[in-house]
Amino acid sequence: MPNKHGDFIWYELITSDAGAAQTFYGPLLGWDFKDSGTPGMDYRIFSSAISEVGGIMALTPEMKDGGARPFWVGYIAVDDVDAAAAKMKAAGAAKHMEPWDIPGVGRIAFMADPQGAMFYIMKPLSAPDSPDAASQSFAATEPSEGHCAWNELNSSDPEAAKAFYGDLFGWQKEGEMDMGPMGKYEFLKVGDDRGFMLGAVMPKPPQMPFSAWIYYFRVADIDKAAQQIMAGGGSMIQEPVEIPGGEFSLVARDPQGAGFGLVGMRK
Repeated sequence: MPNKHGDFIWYELITSDAGAAQTFYGPLLGWDFKDSGTPGMDYRIFSSAISEVGGIMALTPEMKDGGARPFWVGYIAVDDVDAAAAKMKAAGAAKHMEPWDIPGVGRIAFMADPQGAMFYIMKPLSAPDSPDAASQSFAATEPSEGHCAWNELNSSDPEAAKAFYGDLFGWQKEGEMDMGPMGKYEFLKVGDDRGFMLGAVMPKPPQMPFSAWIYYFRVADIDKAAQQIMAGGGSMIQEPVEIPGGEFSLVARDPQGAGFGLVGMRK
């Protein structure tokens, strides 16, 4: 089934050292890498045993001059990039990069929601030999190692964020968890008959300097992954903690400083 408007379809690491990032994430998540073949750009596509998951892009001099630091960003499918970008801007979002076409790939725009959390919107081109193929980057219904398992928005204004994304993509709240002084952890699902959970929104922790999405990738053994993070030069933001369903999650930074999450079982 093709992806629908509002689905996460790709994940991208924008980093200061693409080679070092490949060395760090490859063993951690079982990813294989290949060059995208994009002229004049170091863009590396990473894949699981099942499918492509995302890409690694080196920060350009212009990005560095603008103060950009390594970070992860997700791509959300839309039916019409220009119309969606205009609607988002009218709702208080910022367009960091106006809509543009990537030959053979699709049309995209780089946005930030009204609280500052950044993401891409994209209308991908269908492959001629498989027009109904869907992205499996986000494993929405079946757990898949090396794929994103959860999309978490840390926002300075969760209520406004829910209204913004709900209006744009039809996402709906599906329950919540009380985190005490940290506020409510509110679960989000797609708003159509597929009914799968896509992630959650929560208040931005005081130590987080700005609103941001955190993407959690699935591993087979959370404790082994935590050890690999530290051995590979990364650092831990949140040690593994148990989450509903009996799995464990952690939040970390890679050696270049980009934040990410992992989810998996404890063995």
